[in-house]
Amino acid sequence: MSLERILVVYNEPVLPESHPDYISEVEVLDNVEAVLEVIGEAGYAVDRLGITSDPQALIEGVRAYAPDAIVNLFEGTADDNATEMYAAGILEWLGVPYTGCPFPTLLLARSKHMAKRLFQGEGLPTAPFLVFEPGQEPLAECPLKFPVIVKPAQQDASVGVDQLSVATDLAGLNDRVLFLTEQFGQPVIVEEFIFGRELTVALVEMPDLRLLPGTEVVFPVGGPGYWPILSYDAKWTKGSTEYETTDYHFKAELSGELAVQIEQSAKRAFRLLGCRDYARVDFRIRTGDNKPFILELNPNPDFAPDRALSNNLWAAGLTHTEFTLQIVRNALARGKAGRTSRYTSLDRQAS
Repeated sequence: MSLERILVVYNEPVLPESHPDYISEVEVLDNVEAVLEVIGEAGYAVDRLGITSDPQALIEGVRAYAPDAIVNLFEGTADDNATEMYAAGILEWLGVPYTGCPFPTLLLARSKHMAKRLFQGEGLPTAPFLVFEPGQEPLAECPLKFPVIVKPAQQDASVGVDQLSVATDLAGLNDRVLFLTEQFGQPVIVEEFIFGRELTVALVEMPDLRLLPGTEVVFPVGGPGYWPILSYDAKWTKGSTEYETTDYHFKAELSGELAVQIEQSAKRAFRLLGCRDYARVDFRIRTGDNKPFILELNPNPDFAPDRALSNNLWAAGLTHTEFTLQIVRNALARGKAGRTSRYTSLDRQAS
């Protein structure tokens, strides 16, 4: 009996160390190494495929290895994070089962404003917002309550978010929108700033869907000009004031009623966007009435051993190894239950 063949696909880092986004790009390699070790020790035949901007490399690599399933760790190329969803679409087209959320989910979740409109339509709580397209005229007045937070609508990992992201007046709002549209060339989302606790919850299919204990972001008590937000520096820039003073509680304390609201909203959002295997939903819990608002849903969040999802697993009594093997089993099961792969017997023999 031949071993089941697993291929780990990921984005090969290309940015130089001097680039401001280098850290958030290169961290994928930590999970690649951890996943390879777990899968190999479990008795599967495993290989890796790092790709950049050439889709042909993905197609040829998958056909050459002819895997039974793919662990999809591809997060998009540095110059175009939309390639994350394109890669999933190619895997769909090839007919090979893969871990994580499918192409339609990645498409919907990538545009934060599109996802928020779906949340609104489903009756899920999310902060009031506006969307600016590149080239749009500045606002003459703002229908939202100040302060507001201004973010690129199609970036992740807090790219484009810093202490200047919060605007307290119309001039500051228009200036930040112009800056972001020029820098990223994509829509910009403007949301009413929710004062209160920030919580992230992960959902995993083990194989049944379950909500892991939430992680609360604990912001420092800042002085004038400081906003309690999870900026790029707070997430990635070791040695920065925000990184060193932002803390995390991996077993957030929530009242019974609030815990129920969080779980219900997170699971509804997961299913609404068609998530699969794992995803993360970020919330703000408003001071005063304890109302939770969905900030965004993040499909396929990083689950390297020292990252947030692995800490959520730890809080639930699960391990990185257990989770990795479960999503591999999920993908293999989908392959056996789904349509026939487009590989031919010759593909197998040639590999």
